[in-house]
Amino acid sequence: MSGTETAQKGAIGATEADIRKAEAVNELLVRPIGVLPQRPGDPVRPFAIGLFDEIRSLLKPGVGVTVLRRAVSAFVHGKRYYMASAQPGAMRHDIDGNPVEPLSDEDRSVAQRRLISLKSAKAEKAKPAPAPVPAPPPPPALSKAELIRASLLSRRREPTSAPR
Repeated sequence: MSGTETAQKGAIGATEADIRKAEAVNELLVRPIGVLPQRPGDPVRPFAIGLFDEIRSLLKPGVGVTVLRRAVSAFVHGKRYYMASAQPGAMRHDIDGNPVEPLSDEDRSVAQRRLISLKSAKAEKAKPAPAPVPAPPPPPALSKAELIRASLLSRRREPTSAPR
């Protein structure tokens, strides 16, 4: 993915799938967080480094941290999140959705590589499965007479045992 490919996109809007993932995260918290999109078209915002610890502090009682980690992971490992992170000038955002710092070139590069990886995985899935190799036809069935003849012929070829 070249820089010009990402430079032309601008803000990355959330899809229905992104909203479902964001809602899954917010369901686990005592209050919704502003960094997550609320409806389709809202911008997908890269998280500030260490934001998970702040999100974890809002966890509802009785909800495990592992459940929250998986829900957040589903959001931040999505295609649109990587697209937003790969943009030139992309900013990291705090829990309320305010920009706090630009993404490093290295982080943007990682996001671009992950996007390429997702696209190639999708292309692999889209490839049609190779046609199954047909099984060779079974050998022709032998008649009972042919089976008897083959049995008798094989006995003739066997070495004879010592005379009695």
